[in-house]
Amino acid sequence: MLTSVMASFGHGETLYDQFFDQYYFPLNPTTATASGIHKYDGKLEDYSRAGMENRSAALQSWLIALNTMPEPQDAVGKADRQLVLSYLRASQLEVDTIRMWERDPDHYSSGITSSAFTIMSRTFASPEDRLASLIEREKAMPKVLQDARLNLKNPPKIYTEIAIAQMEGNISFFEHDVPLAFNKVSASKKRGAKLLDDFKQSNAAVMAALRDYGQWLKSDLLPRSNGDFRLGADNYAKKLLYEEMVDIPLDRLLEIGYADLRANQKKFAEVAGKIDAKKMPREILTQLELDHPKADGVLEAFRATLDGLRQFITEKKIVTIPSQVPPILEETPPFMRALTFASMDTPGPYERQAKEAYFNVTLAEKDWSAERVEDFLRGFHRGTILSTAIHEAYPGHYVQFQWMQQVPSKVRKLLGANSNAEGWAHYSEQMMLDEGYGGDDPKVRLGQLQDALLRDARYIIGIEMHTGKRSFDDAITFFEKEGYQTHETAVRETKRGTSDATYLYYTLGKLQIMKLREDYRKLKGPAFTLEEFHNRFMQQGFPPIKIVREALLGDSSPTL
Repeated sequence: MLTSVMASFGHGETLYDQFFDQYYFPLNPTTATASGIHKYDGKLEDYSRAGMENRSAALQSWLIALNTMPEPQDAVGKADRQLVLSYLRASQLEVDTIRMWERDPDHYSSGITSSAFTIMSRTFASPEDRLASLIEREKAMPKVLQDARLNLKNPPKIYTEIAIAQMEGNISFFEHDVPLAFNKVSASKKRGAKLLDDFKQSNAAVMAALRDYGQWLKSDLLPRSNGDFRLGADNYAKKLLYEEMVDIPLDRLLEIGYADLRANQKKFAEVAGKIDAKKMPREILTQLELDHPKADGVLEAFRATLDGLRQFITEKKIVTIPSQVPPILEETPPFMRALTFASMDTPGPYERQAKEAYFNVTLAEKDWSAERVEDFLRGFHRGTILSTAIHEAYPGHYVQFQWMQQVPSKVRKLLGANSNAEGWAHYSEQMMLDEGYGGDDPKVRLGQLQDALLRDARYIIGIEMHTGKRSFDDAITFFEKEGYQTHETAVRETKRGTSDATYLYYTLGKLQIMKLREDYRKLKGPAFTLEEFHNRFMQQGFPPIKIVREALLGDSSPTL
């Protein structure tokens, strides 16, 4: 591997091309499909122990190659090299040290479901061609679930419980959603008939394998799932350093998180007082949570916000919107529903055919009790619907995705940081209201502040749970009491934090962007405009804020 890597040593972009073509896409075919690279559509990741060992060896070879490569002289080249090195180090930490492939059973079952979803979700090729690719992927899926049985070593109980909870949705996805996606393949044509016959067999095999896996999880793995989900302080700090380029000590990060939590709680109380000064802030919130759409009206409530957001952004010159085509609103895919309320699924930067973007919203399940549905819907009151639409669509993830098409660097198109992408979306929630959206309506502001408190709670809980300072049950209570969340949301968020350890990146990125904006304002003086700052931010791709600061300010000053 190293000999092949070194063959193009010293040729800058050629070496990066080699990295993506020889390592990144071949070993991550699902990512390749999602990115718009379709030569690997019939392939599936190698989940076996040998596959993990090969991946580890490849990572080490690329680290040696990049570390040996002469330092680029231009600023963009230096930043791109930093990005690739950080990706390699983060991946090596994951494969060799954190080892979720030994600890998380859902990594396998939801992983293969995601691989199928990338094939069926966009019409980047004919239904027949995409079905042919899906069949090849499906043929490899039963082995993945066999590999899981060999790989999993004493997972945390909560991980196994989440995998079991997701299983019914995964099976239903293959049973109903996947066949429906290919209903235009004609059985009256020779190729279509052959494909449909092969698909019937491969799809049935996947569902049978998932059912067997689900039963194995319940009867075999769950009773012996006694592992610890906590990363520990050392691994947590390394993960932050490699993925977000943040080297601030964890104790100091906690101080920053608690300070933001208290500031938002104080602001919440002030705004709630404008609605009814005689009631406690939590009482006001309880009233607001009752102002939610019916279960069958959630998607329409989100849809109704999008036109007004686009118009406001344009009129107030917030940021340039490259395209006026809106995202498509739909229900969250089954394999994602256990851990997320809403998400944006955009086409990859190299997708040339299927340009659709999907705004996914998790809806109440049909078999839930009326009480559980009501508790769930309280998380979708008017203020949070607006805040979520800003975050996911305008000017959040969807607008940032549109700008990604203009980023010239392949590295910047494909590699980045959650503290940038999620930080930008979370920053946008407050920024839009600060700029006047919502007309200073206190109910709208409380929705934004409730979402800010949710992210503050994630910030604190992620660090404290994974460093042993707070238990799982205490984390649920913290989300409810300090983060002002419903019990349903608190449980979901705490479960997510066991595996998404560094989900502090929302608040972390937001605070970094706000500091960058003020530092940039000082640098530009009277020439500063919000639109110019936001456009320049977008032009960088989505790297860690440290890299954006260097590009906009010309220095390496602290991000916080």
